[in-house]
Amino acid sequence: QVQLVESGGGLVQAGGSLRLSCVVSGRTFSSYVMGWFRQAPGKEREFAARINWSGSNTYYADSVKGRFAISRDNAKNTVYLQMNSLKPEDTAVYYCAAARGWPSDYSMYDYWGQGTQVTVSS
Repeated sequence: QVQLVESGGGLVQAGGSLRLSCVVSGRTFSSYVMGWFRQAPGKEREFAARINWSGSNTYYADSVKGRFAISRDNAKNTVYLQMNSLKPEDTAVYYCAAARGWPSDYSMYDYWGQGTQVTVSS
């Protein structure tokens, strides 16, 4: 069984930064692709970023490209999302997820965290 726990969310002013963390239990963390998704009130869950098992390959949604950076530390079973130049439209619950392969669609991810709230004030 794989369990994911996010942390690091909070309230920040527009233009500010936050770093989200997701700690994954289970000995096979390094074999999973890890992704970050977000869901704003009344909207569908959307893809933000993903990273391959070694950290050598990343992919971002256009809406966060150049502002967000995903990384992972396999020794710590942790994946991070550094969020800079935050905008009010980045306000959402952020989820980390684990998958096999290289998917961007949330339905292809097998394991999910409980989410952490990010609120960006204008």
